[in-house]
Amino acid sequence: MLLASLHIPALQGSTTVYAAPDTSVANKQNFSTDVIYQLFTDRFRNGNTANDPTGAAFSASCTNLRLYCGGDWQGIIDKINDNYFTNMGITALWISQPVENIYSIVNYSGTSITSYHGYWARDFKRTNPYFGSFTDFTNLINAAHAKNIKVIIDFAPNHTSPAMETNSAFAENGRLYDNGTLLAGYTGDMNGLFHHNGGTDFSSLENGIYKNLYDLADINHNKTITDTYFKDAIKLWLDLGIDGIRVDAVKHMPLGWQKNWMSAINEYKPVFTFGEWFLGVNEVDPNNHKFANESGMSLLDFQFNQKVRQVFRDNTDTMYGLDSMLSSTAASYHQVNDLVTFIDNHDMDRFKTSSVNNRSLELALALTLTSRGVPAIYYGTEHYLTGNGDPGNRGPMTSFSQTTTAFNVIKKLAPLRKSNPAIAYGTTQQRWINNDVYIFERKFGNSVAVVAINRNQSASASIGGLLTSLPAGTYTDALGGLLGGSSISVGSGGAASTFTLAAGAAAVWQYTPAQTSPVVGHVGPVMGKAGTVVTIDGRGFGGTAGTVYFGTTAVSGAQIVSWEDTQIKVIAPAAAAGLYQVKIRTAGAVDSNAYNGFNLLTGSQVSIRFVVNNATTALGENVYLVGNVAELGSWTPAKAIGPMFNTVMAAYPTWYYDVSVPANTALQFKFIKKNGSTVTWESGSNHTFTTPSSGIATITVNWQ
Repeated sequence: MLLASLHIPALQGSTTVYAAPDTSVANKQNFSTDVIYQLFTDRFRNGNTANDPTGAAFSASCTNLRLYCGGDWQGIIDKINDNYFTNMGITALWISQPVENIYSIVNYSGTSITSYHGYWARDFKRTNPYFGSFTDFTNLINAAHAKNIKVIIDFAPNHTSPAMETNSAFAENGRLYDNGTLLAGYTGDMNGLFHHNGGTDFSSLENGIYKNLYDLADINHNKTITDTYFKDAIKLWLDLGIDGIRVDAVKHMPLGWQKNWMSAINEYKPVFTFGEWFLGVNEVDPNNHKFANESGMSLLDFQFNQKVRQVFRDNTDTMYGLDSMLSSTAASYHQVNDLVTFIDNHDMDRFKTSSVNNRSLELALALTLTSRGVPAIYYGTEHYLTGNGDPGNRGPMTSFSQTTTAFNVIKKLAPLRKSNPAIAYGTTQQRWINNDVYIFERKFGNSVAVVAINRNQSASASIGGLLTSLPAGTYTDALGGLLGGSSISVGSGGAASTFTLAAGAAAVWQYTPAQTSPVVGHVGPVMGKAGTVVTIDGRGFGGTAGTVYFGTTAVSGAQIVSWEDTQIKVIAPAAAAGLYQVKIRTAGAVDSNAYNGFNLLTGSQVSIRFVVNNATTALGENVYLVGNVAELGSWTPAKAIGPMFNTVMAAYPTWYYDVSVPANTALQFKFIKKNGSTVTWESGSNHTFTTPSSGIATITVNWQ
């Protein structure tokens, strides 16, 4: 509250008046060759004091980390222009959610908290004025693109802001605005734009989706008005030239709605999109894998994060655990190289503590920057910032020095993602291991990178019997000895001579010859309908157009938009919907590898809630949905949608599920019960429903 004490800049007018952005940064679907830098806009740098809050919302010296500290887009622009990011090797910036947030100061048991973090939105079609105007945002995009730096925005369509059902005066009551026009508040929500089921206890996936995340007003996505609103809102930011989206709290929104939303993005201006699905220590969740494989977006790699922290920070696991995680995730995720890897972020304790020394952090950085996935560095890590819990882990940037070892580890390794395709796209193979030493190889076509890390900072390791894919020769450490590494000698057959890996050392040895045969490393977007332009990245494609195959469907001629040695743009064919392997055949009739996982949709998507009444089940049975289109499993029980829910939005024996299905399509479907390999079908004729061309709908039937 305390609105009267705040300085609120003049409200913005139409969101359509701004300079046309520079959108020249290439390949917004592929971040495999990038290194992301995640920054909290308010905590990075204050470049324009004129847009600072005043009064009780502002901590000028940033001594109160729950208040605004003044960081803004101009501060980011200043560091772009002085080459701070470029000199570090950073090629993508992930900034705080840029939308207008609440102005209230929320009081929790005497503690005042502001929306400095950007996650308490009130209007997704306006900017947070404490960060800047639309002109400032466009200037940020243009400045970044001029340095070949991409911009990712955080985006949180799960919720608005804190609210209390019984007290409409609490904060701003979760109110949602559409470019200044009020759509709804949480109390008196006559059109049901929010869920009103209380807060989640995290006991089940369903509970987390349809109940509030803490006290945040939870969006009901099963409404045409909210579906349209969030599609229009993200298009506004896409039009401003953003290159990527990080989606907050994807675990707490329906998969079906999110897939439909991603389909709309991919039809409009596809960009690399990754979601946040939190996993705890040693937590492996098949729902997490399913989301990454089916939603059309990637995920932050919490399995990687938690394991790296166990091995390098907390010493609660060994290199064997690290290797096991890398192997299992490679099998669980269709596009494991699209997962965004990180060692800490704004929702967990920083990696560095008083009991964790600098070298442990530097080794974790070396692993992250050379491992599979897209590495993201949390701001201040290059300066060993510490801080536990919220808001201690969100302190102000304390230095822009470019001399720390951590800064220079990033500086030396980040460019390898562009120069060596093995690091960007390669498979991972363990080559030598014990509790403290991990040597792994990344390989893509003829390119190779071998990475060796000794986390034991007290004892060196004698490495004998190391076999690699490196040709015979002597290889210098790409880190230049920065972390204690040295050269190695490799003989015939890739056998390395015995060498000593120093205590606490890391080294990278690499080989990058010309690639003459085709190898596909990345396909994006990973989901789209016929007519979608798909970008294929790799090496050795040649300069003359050949043929692209989606499964056995050949695409050539006018359907090839462009063909270069490292990148092809092709129009997705009008083939049967489903999951396809993508490969290329060069003009010289040489075939590439098959890249798994392009999801060809039946058509444009809408989100439909399917409800079935009177579906009683025996112990161990669950209800699923199956039907006549690929999005409903094409009548294949193993591909059926579910298990369906029956607790929050409906009560047993009624079941429901929100599903992304093709728009304007005559569906036929049935519900089935599954118990292990036993499948029980409904009797009677197929249910039928023709989906709308846009918007949201619900279809309710009785079990037959």
